[in-house]
Amino acid sequence: MPYKCEKIKLHETQKRSAKLTSEQRVEIYHKYATGKYSQRALASEYGVSRRLVTFIIDPKKHEENLKRRDERGGSMQYYDRETHTIKVREHRRYKHSLVLKGELKDENCWLQISLWV
Repeated sequence: MPYKCEKIKLHETQKRSAKLTSEQRVEIYHKYATGKYSQRALASEYGVSRRLVTFIIDPKKHEENLKRRDERGGSMQYYDRETHTIKVREHRRYKHSLVLKGELKDENCWLQISLWV
């Protein structure tokens, strides 16, 4: 049975997998457009890979990369059910901690979260 909390969207600052905020992405794009910064310099300044900077600067390359990834089977080649289960539980606990701190609110969510523990 799916959890109701899974439908709640996390704010950009609450997502742990996001390396950059949308403001930082815009900054990278504009800094590179001036011609004063290289991709490597921007990558080291923001603490991300050069490849991510390339995808920010040229979104078409990112789309092409996703297309090639889908053609070869996506990320399923690395799929491990046990690891996936562990990661899903960790994510649910993370959302639970946000609810307890009062940073994530939904009346329907509290009932379901109390069942997780």
